[in-house]
Amino acid sequence: MKKETENKKVQNKKKQTKKTQVKKTPEKEAVKEKGTNKFINIIKKKWLIQGTTTAMLVLAIVAVYIAITLVLHSIDGLAPIDLSQEQLYTLSDEVKEKIKNENIEQDVNIYFVGTSEDDANVDLAKQFTGVNEHIKTEVVKVDERPDLAQKYGLEDDTSAQGIIIESGEKSKVLTVADLSTYDTNTGETMSVADQKLATSIIAVTSPKIPKVYFLEGYSNYSLTTNMNYLSMFLANEVTQIDTLDILTAGQIPDDCDTLVVTTPQKDFDEMTTAAILNYIYKGKNILWFNSAVTQEQDMPNVNKILAEYGVKPFDIGLIRETDNKKIVTVDNKARYNIIIPDVDNEKATRNIYNTTGVRLVNSTKINLEDESVLEEKQITSNKLLEASGTSYFRTDFENDDQNKEEGEAQGPFTIGVEQVKRIKEASEEEGTPEVKSKLIIYGENNFITDYPLSNSYQTGIIQYEQNRILPIDSIAYLVERDDDIVSRKDTGTVTTAYSLTQTQSIIIMAVIFTVPVLIVLTGIIVWQVRRRKK
Repeated sequence: MKKETENKKVQNKKKQTKKTQVKKTPEKEAVKEKGTNKFINIIKKKWLIQGTTTAMLVLAIVAVYIAITLVLHSIDGLAPIDLSQEQLYTLSDEVKEKIKNENIEQDVNIYFVGTSEDDANVDLAKQFTGVNEHIKTEVVKVDERPDLAQKYGLEDDTSAQGIIIESGEKSKVLTVADLSTYDTNTGETMSVADQKLATSIIAVTSPKIPKVYFLEGYSNYSLTTNMNYLSMFLANEVTQIDTLDILTAGQIPDDCDTLVVTTPQKDFDEMTTAAILNYIYKGKNILWFNSAVTQEQDMPNVNKILAEYGVKPFDIGLIRETDNKKIVTVDNKARYNIIIPDVDNEKATRNIYNTTGVRLVNSTKINLEDESVLEEKQITSNKLLEASGTSYFRTDFENDDQNKEEGEAQGPFTIGVEQVKRIKEASEEEGTPEVKSKLIIYGENNFITDYPLSNSYQTGIIQYEQNRILPIDSIAYLVERDDDIVSRKDTGTVTTAYSLTQTQSIIIMAVIFTVPVLIVLTGIIVWQVRRRKK
């Protein structure tokens, strides 16, 4: 009985416990539900706060980016990162240096009429402000500035376009087409924008622009027929270029600073000879190009002019080279008549000194009087180009054998030289300066022409950089602009192949890798700070 009684007690206790548990379940569920709602509310609250913060942060970043972009866009003279292979959208170092050296102190305004603000040439022009604060660039419309349209002869309609470079009373008007040219051989568009703008700026700020005349009527080499490239390159310099027919003009104009003579194919007539002699004795300068003479020609008046500078008549023949380092290979074949002469470090050749040198085709040698004769005539010589001691002079044009033959003159030979003739000594009593006349003469003419080296070499040989620089620098020196611009971009064709500078590579790598890393590190730091505050 006692045992049964204890069993009943145990069962009753279990039942009571069950009842108690049943009674507590709703309360527990209520507590649990309350806790869940609180957790959800906390999550929602944190999400809302963090989401709002994130949205505000994104908006702030976007706003800062827009602000920086607007500020940078408004700053004139700020150069963009130029990823084009030819650096078409950036002023060259030579152009920048030239503008700095000019010490321009007067205001220069560059007006792009009828051009978009986003035009690449406008961005290029604005970079001049970063070089000299006196140079400003502005995009205008004809209806906004009718005074400019009327003054410079632009069409009075909204489609009119032009580029006006203005400083005081001086001005120069360019077209968009003037900033580029077209190579008919390669089909490439060649950009001359930075140089054309720079030389125009210098032209309107310089007190005097030198004038160069090319003598016509005696040669097969002409600016309009065989030397179009040279004409184009010279037009981009700070010089005025023109042609001169002395038989028509009667004399050499007084504004001629340098007369250019290309290989005479016939002798000068008496009027031309007298005009050139008169020009020399005024202390004016001559640049002379003379290719190898292929036939006997009696030119006493031409030789009379050359004799004024101590230059003897040219021999019939051409220079050939035997040193492989000084021979040009064309179509996988050594061309012994296409040579690379040694270059002396003189004012007219300093920009090609210690470079790969010029390429000369069928050069002839320049024969000078003995030193005693030159001294008597008060003439000094400065060698510019010279064929090596391994070269030889061949008079038989039909003989293509590469080896020097018996009787052929051995080098070295003078190919380029500056002859300075003293016309009049300085006089302290009369207060007059010394008068000199300079002749720079090269025994080659083909290297400045449009002629290609071969059928596979599509462009003129003058397109070779040093060949282009030599005549331009020679003219710059003779007209006393010996610090002229030598930066000339060959092609304006934008290619998909990018050539990055070291600075550009660093910037791009920083954007790609550094910025994301900084963002991640910032996030970790913020998370750690918030965690510690809890």
